[in-house]
Order: sequence, then structure tokens, then C-alpha cells
Amino acid sequence: MTEPEPIVRMRGIGKHFPGVKALDGVDFRLLPGEVHALMGENGAGKSTLIKVLTGVHPADEGEIELAGRPVAFSSPLAAQRAGISTVYQEINLCPNLSVAENIFAGRQRRRFGLIRWRELRRRAAELMARLDIDVDVSAPLSAYSPAVQQMVAIARALDIDARVLVLDEPTSSLDAGEVERLFRVMRRLRDEGIAILFVSHFLDQVYAIADRMTILRDGRLVGEYRTSELSQVELVAKMVGRDIERPAAPARARRGPETNGNGNGNGRAARPLVEAEGLGRSGAINPFTLTIPEGEVVGLAGLLGSGRTELARLLFGADHADTGTVRVGGETVHLRSPRAAIRHRIAFCPENRRADGLVDDLSVRENIVLAMQAARGWSRPLPRRRQDELVERFIAALDIRPADPDRPVRTLSGGNQQKVLLARWLIMEPRLLILDEPTRGIDVGAKAEIERLVAELSAQGMSVLFISAELEEVLRLSHRVGVLRDRTLVARLDNDESLTTDALMRAIASGAAS
Repeated sequence: MTEPEPIVRMRGIGKHFPGVKALDGVDFRLLPGEVHALMGENGAGKSTLIKVLTGVHPADEGEIELAGRPVAFSSPLAAQRAGISTVYQEINLCPNLSVAENIFAGRQRRRFGLIRWRELRRRAAELMARLDIDVDVSAPLSAYSPAVQQMVAIARALDIDARVLVLDEPTSSLDAGEVERLFRVMRRLRDEGIAILFVSHFLDQVYAIADRMTILRDGRLVGEYRTSELSQVELVAKMVGRDIERPAAPARARRGPETNGNGNGNGRAARPLVEAEGLGRSGAINPFTLTIPEGEVVGLAGLLGSGRTELARLLFGADHADTGTVRVGGETVHLRSPRAAIRHRIAFCPENRRADGLVDDLSVRENIVLAMQAARGWSRPLPRRRQDELVERFIAALDIRPADPDRPVRTLSGGNQQKVLLARWLIMEPRLLILDEPTRGIDVGAKAEIERLVAELSAQGMSVLFISAELEEVLRLSHRVGVLRDRTLVARLDNDESLTTDALMRAIASGAAS
């Protein structure tokens, strides 16, 4: 059978932002009556490509065709009018309005200036029935689950006669049953001839629903493949940019036979510092069991969206667990807030240091002492002399440049900002330091310094939970590695000589240790 002509064809798409080339000569095509997955790690260019297609950003280079005709959408509304509709991960509907009102918002039919409510509700019910959803369309949207709200967003898209439906992470907040219901709807729409562009980090879901996939890496096209012809291991390798047949073999932070990781050389196994049993949060991460020994670096490996950050946030009390228990030093603790975690000397450097870690308008000094001052209480200000002593010591220890404590932290480079955040927590002398992507977006020199610091802290007896998308980095630093996939901790591996990037990628792809 011959392939139909693409409903969407993008050629040589380039997009530049200040200091960044987000897309570099990307080709993409979408056929009618198919589910096409757009794959790639964080920063690969998936979101930018979708925004160029749907009129959020204009392309700097290249051309777009819709049904064989050149198009250049000036806005998402223009793309929607042409038949391209997008349903985002964060559902942009109005929970206080009814289902029917959300479906037809801005497009209500009127007679003599009045909305024809009976017809509105009838048409809404017909659209929801097309999706095999039986709900009271006059009830407020807030009365229904995220899965139903997702279907309402799709129904709204269908009402504008969408020829192309873009689903951006539509399953991120759905359980397994809700995902399967969504997939039934997607298959029905596909069979009706609608082209569906599907973005997801869940590999099992991609292989369950997608006919073809396009893979991006670092803003460039890796290739287009039929899903049935590309194994999951090959997909992971193409996403992360390494040939799994020739894995790197970097030096590792191995534990010698005569030490326990605390430098005492007694040869005994390191004692558990943090023990999580059955810890989980609905919609974020499935219940997991994980032990972090004293003085060890435990790495977390997995693709973006696999649950790495969600696991870390539970251990820091930033999110509340629905199930399970946590013990610190053998004592059961209740980590209901970051303050509770800090009391047990658990520290957390988040992935997004600008949004969740640093305060841009404060100085280097103020950012470094922030956690200690919060722990003391604002009624007991830390004396300036003590501030000077601590800040000077850690600026020197971490080689923060420029070494000016009164400089606004926003003026520092990414690597030095990361060091300021580390200094904040090291002042607190934590027993467990959680590092979520601490080397992302920083230069090679700063990255090496942070990796060296992690190894030194472990040798001094501090436990570290280390999260990184770079598998080589995880292997260099970790004594053992937890592998996450689709919000599940699927394997716990000792970092011995048999553990390679190949083995890690196979564990990520297959959901089990190889």
C-alpha cells in the first residue's frame, strides 16, 4: 500500500532564542490517520517544534505545509482555525464552568443575543458520547477527574473540525485505567482519519499507541522510524546519543574492600541512613523501597518523566506521600514538610535552581545563609560576624566566582549559582544531600568541580542521592544505582565492574535489570 500524502510537512525548521539554537534544520511529517510520537530528552526541541507548528513561535528558517499548502500561522488561534488543535499537559480549561461551557467557550450559538443552552448541552453530550464518555455536561468541570477533563479538552478540539490533534503529555496525571480509555479514544479518532501527534516520556505507552515516531536530540533530527521496527533499547540509545554496543567505561566511585565508605576501614557494610519502604504518591510515583547507606552515593537513572524528581521530593517532604514509611538512622520519621526534613538533616538542591532554589534578588551572602536563618527563625537573626565567617569559608571551599558575597546571585554563571545553592545546604551539615541534576546547564570546569565535591562529601561520611540524565555521570559517582521507568523504581543495581551504560540503558528500556 502506498503512503498517503502528509497532512503536515515541516522542512528545515530552525528556531533561535538568545544564546540558544533550539531547532536546527528539523524535518517532520505527519500522516492522516496515524498516531505519531515525538520523542527526545529534555531540551531536545520537542516543545519548540510543536510551538512552531501551532503558531506560538514563528520559525526562523524552513517551511511548513498543511495538506500540501504552505502555511505560516501567526497565532495558535490561526492554527486552530486551520484545523490544528493542541491539548496541553496542563489542561487550560475553566473548572468553575460546566462541561458544555468549556467545550463551546467563545463559540456559543446565540439567538436574539441569547445563548441557546438546550442546543449547547445537546451538542456537548453528543461530542462526549463520540469519545465514549457519559457525563452530565451541565455539571461543573471541577466535579470530574483529570482524565475526564482531558477528554473535555479533546472534545473541544474535535468541535472545531480538527484535522491534526496535538496531545502534549496527556497521560502525565492519569492512572493505568484512564490511560487505556484515552488510548481507545485515540485509536477511534485515528481510524476516522485524524492525525495525532503524541508527546510522552512513557516508553510503554508510546509502543502501545504510536504507529511511527520521530526522535530529536539537541535540536536536531535523529530520524523517523516505524514503532514496530525500533526496539526500546535502540530508542533509548538514540534519545541519549550513545551507541549501546560501545559503552564508555569511565572511572567509578568504587568502595574498597577494606572500608565501609566512612573512612574507618573496618570492612563492615555501611549502615543504612535513610530507609524508604512502600513510599509513594498517587499520580507522581508508584510505591518504592530504597535504602541510602551512610557515606554512599546512590544514583538515580531514568528518562525525563520517569519519576526521579518525584522520588526526591518525597524524601525531602516537598510532596506528601500517600503510602509507606521513612526511617532516618533507624527511627521512623514523618516528612510532612521540608522543615521536617531539615530537622532530620536532609537537604535538597532542586533541578530548577533558578525557580525553586535561589532568590534572584538576594545577594550571594543572603542566599547562602537563607536555610540556616530559616531554621533559627526570623526573630533570631544570624549575627553578621557569623555570616561573614560562614560565607567566606564556603566561597573559598567551593571556589565561587567572583568571590564577592554582596553580588546579586542572578549575575553569576550557572555553575557558580549551583555552588551557592550547595553552600547553603553544606552550612547546615546535612546527613543526606539530595542533588537533582546538579550539573545540568553548567560548563565543563564547574561540572568537574561539583563531581569532585560529591565524591569528597561521600568519603567524609555524607550520604548523597544523586540524580542525573547523564548515565556516565551516574556511573562515575554512584556506589549503587536505582533505575526508574514510568514512575516506578524497577531496579536497584550495585555499581560493580559489570554495570555499564549499556546495562543501565537496557534496564531503563526493559524495566528490569539485565
